[in-house]
Amino acid sequence: MAKKKGWETRLSGTPDRLMVDFVESLSIDKRLYKYDIAGSIAHAQMLAGRKLITKGEFLKIKQGLEQIGDEIAKGKFKFDPTYEDIHMAIEAALVKKIGAPAKKLHTGRSRNDQVATDLRLWMRDEIDSLKAKIANFQKVLVAQAAKYTGDVMPSYTHLQRAQPITIAAYLLSFVEQLERDFVRLGNCQRLADISPLGSGAIAGSTLPLDRISTAKQLGFSDIADNSIDAVGDRDFCAEFIFDCSIIAAHLSRLSEDFVIFCSNEFGFIRIDDSFCTSSSMMPQKRNADAVELIRGKTGRVYGALTGMLTILKAQPSGYNRDLQEDKTHIFAAADTTSQCLDMAAAVVEHTTFDTNRITSGIDEGFLDATSLAEYLVRKGIPFREAHGIVGCLVAYCEGHSMKLADVEISEFKKYSPVFSPDVYQFLGAANVVARYVTDGSAGTKQAKQRIAYWKKQLAKRI
Repeated sequence: MAKKKGWETRLSGTPDRLMVDFVESLSIDKRLYKYDIAGSIAHAQMLAGRKLITKGEFLKIKQGLEQIGDEIAKGKFKFDPTYEDIHMAIEAALVKKIGAPAKKLHTGRSRNDQVATDLRLWMRDEIDSLKAKIANFQKVLVAQAAKYTGDVMPSYTHLQRAQPITIAAYLLSFVEQLERDFVRLGNCQRLADISPLGSGAIAGSTLPLDRISTAKQLGFSDIADNSIDAVGDRDFCAEFIFDCSIIAAHLSRLSEDFVIFCSNEFGFIRIDDSFCTSSSMMPQKRNADAVELIRGKTGRVYGALTGMLTILKAQPSGYNRDLQEDKTHIFAAADTTSQCLDMAAAVVEHTTFDTNRITSGIDEGFLDATSLAEYLVRKGIPFREAHGIVGCLVAYCEGHSMKLADVEISEFKKYSPVFSPDVYQFLGAANVVARYVTDGSAGTKQAKQRIAYWKKQLAKRI
């Protein structure tokens, strides 16, 4: 039988060892120790300010908590799962260290508002970390894009060749995706920046607690306005994992591209050997395992989101012990996303595009067909009609193993009298890319503009 804890005096007997092991979360939530200690110091200082404890008791509590934090940081603290969670583990250690004053620390406080506060403090820092990793990855992508502003590659829709683009524009497309991730995390951070401390178990307290004081000490922008909602709210957790899931989706899409592009069939890129593996059986193999694993680990993050939403699905109002499971999913999503951002940045930084190979086959697949249709539009042909004319020309070229640029002007005129020798200026991937004029196009001019923009923006962040 396990020993009884102070808050279990209402119960007869002692908890069964099976129950102790089943309900403990210390093995997971001990990583919150810094935030639990910071919240406890702020709470104790507020209690002293309200004369609910003396200034001397506050100083002893503060000193004791700081010592415990130092012990944990140095790996000298022994975590006892009997105390279930990080809150009680620290409180028990504090009682042992300073005696009676420690027993006053929980005045006006519940583990319900305590853990909600810890999670929000942790999440603010974790989001800062993820945003920094996103900015670093964006910087890597922009640096790579700057190397390839004049180099052309095919783009794909339905995994079929579509239109010619610059390699720079392709890389910059992921900078834009990551920027949305950066913004989403910032929005989540603002929603998490609300202090629930002082909400107690569910209804607040009859003691004159100063919630504004603790919120300011902990750097929160505001306090939760409803104690019932405050202790049971985990919307910010679900939103955080959703944000991680979208990041993972973006990384997975890039990974899928790289798996395809580094295959022998494409040969567009070469990922450095330090981020590849070989086969235990086939000596010729060179596998892009890093990006394959990024793609695979996306499932972990999606699983965390499903787990979190499932916890929230049938929660009655207020705090319920189900919420103890939230940290499993939050930490898993954060850790996996963080690791994948680092790996993706490293892989991209050590990848080169084989521009010679890409260029050698760039005009296969009629990438200039849309440009030819737009040429006809310039000549006054309605687009739908122009589309049909070019479709017939493509079919003709396929039947004669030709490219559009190989068609004689006399043959062009059979399809429309508006064709003139200037048509060749609109054919060929390089010509097409040089003629893109709309903002945000995948041409050289637009890529250079965005690279300059992103360099300036990222310099402010990093």
